[in-house]
Amino acid sequence: MAAHNALELRNVSKSFDGFQALSQASFTVRWGEVHALLGENGAGKSSLMNIAAGLYAPESGEMLIDDNPVRLGGPSDASRHRIGMVHQHFKLVRPFSVAENILLSLPASPEAPVTHTKRLAWVCRRIEAKAAELGFEIDPAKSTLALSIAEQQRVEILKVLLAGARILILDEPTAVLTDQEAQRLLATMQALARQGAAVVLVTHKMADVKRFADRVTVMRGGRTIETLAPGDASEDDLVRLTVGESSPRVAYEPGQPGEVRLTVRQLRVPSGSATGSGGQEAVPGGVDLQLRSGEIYGIAGVGGNGQGELANALMGIPQPCEGSAELAGFGDLLHASGRQRHELRIACIPADRYGAALAAGLSVSENHGVGQVADGAYGPWWWLDRRRMDRAAAAAVAQFDVQGVRLLRQKAALLSGGNAQKLVIAREFGRRPQLVLVHSPSRGLDVKASQAVHARLRAARDAGAAVLLISEDLDEVLGLADRIGVMNKGRIVAEFGRPADRQAIGKAMVSHA
Repeated sequence: MAAHNALELRNVSKSFDGFQALSQASFTVRWGEVHALLGENGAGKSSLMNIAAGLYAPESGEMLIDDNPVRLGGPSDASRHRIGMVHQHFKLVRPFSVAENILLSLPASPEAPVTHTKRLAWVCRRIEAKAAELGFEIDPAKSTLALSIAEQQRVEILKVLLAGARILILDEPTAVLTDQEAQRLLATMQALARQGAAVVLVTHKMADVKRFADRVTVMRGGRTIETLAPGDASEDDLVRLTVGESSPRVAYEPGQPGEVRLTVRQLRVPSGSATGSGGQEAVPGGVDLQLRSGEIYGIAGVGGNGQGELANALMGIPQPCEGSAELAGFGDLLHASGRQRHELRIACIPADRYGAALAAGLSVSENHGVGQVADGAYGPWWWLDRRRMDRAAAAAVAQFDVQGVRLLRQKAALLSGGNAQKLVIAREFGRRPQLVLVHSPSRGLDVKASQAVHARLRAARDAGAAVLLISEDLDEVLGLADRIGVMNKGRIVAEFGRPADRQAIGKAMVSHA
């Protein structure tokens, strides 16, 4: 290639609903190299690469390919510029075969036969040739429903390569692979780069960076921190660059732990569950932990290590699971009904606030009052006192500073992310909970909204509640938690008291991940 740089992003900024995801971020990958993009979840890695792939439009900054400025109108423009991205969450049409999925993604070609049957045969031959070149074992006629996670990933890679990609972006490519599968994949990508392609490896795994990357760029908080050769930094140096050394955004305030309120023993989500683990256990190791009243127990970890499945199991979101979660004075929480959870004053704040915590099509008043309907607080369910429901919602909206509520009967879908979260908290905290289960409470929220959420969690703890905080934001965990457990590959691999060692926590998050 005549140009040294394959892809360059300069001073790129991007925000979502008031949240600054990228701030003057820059990144360059050269032809013939594997360039790792390293950072915690929420650092801005995927957002920056989604701009390179044409999925997002930057608010400012510029993008260059072969040192020439370009402006992408969408993913098809990126494909025409020979950019292909393999996303962490695969985009396959599940009932279709491998060949049918790849045929859907190919640009028009004068070489393609006219009839569908002949086109499929033509695509099969191309798949077999490219798979042999890469050392992949793929049956083009096989349904994607029958493929393992590793095989699905190979199909995604074949999709972008057969579409002509020479700049290949892989977002967390080894997150769901075994160690052997990961090594094979990264060795293949390294060989592809040596043949002249440009490979971007979006990752959080230090070992992958040290072994396979030619250069590494570290991002934190939506900004580019540093670009260097992996051999010029130790693993501890990379951890320090990734998680930072600054004080947490929220100053830690100690709680007063009391008696054990929740004991989790060997909780696991088995393979083949509805969580889509692709034949692997989503929580393979089994989680063991104890949670006390008057404390916040924070679970830190890189996303995809079983935190979501753990949260769903404890919150009662349906999924097969094994083990137990003994709640003091009740028994196994995993077998509690929704009504029992309500009577036990358990507050649940899931990560997906619209999908699992709110009914977006119902009003603000209905979303707030739904938990009290069964108690008869607004009269019999067949003749609800809507005025009483509205008065209770109005008081909660004022107390919890839920902004953007023009009418109590407006749809909850019209609220911003931060105000939707405050509405969930207003409902869940309205009965002075004894147990709070919260997953990623400030994800996507601005600083003011995050501070309000954190203040409510501390207030619940100080009132005697036991709070389990699961978050991929290490600053959030450090700022709130009285004890910290690190989750890696479906189990708690380390536990820390206060004062917590940030570097040790960061290392436990990424070691052997």
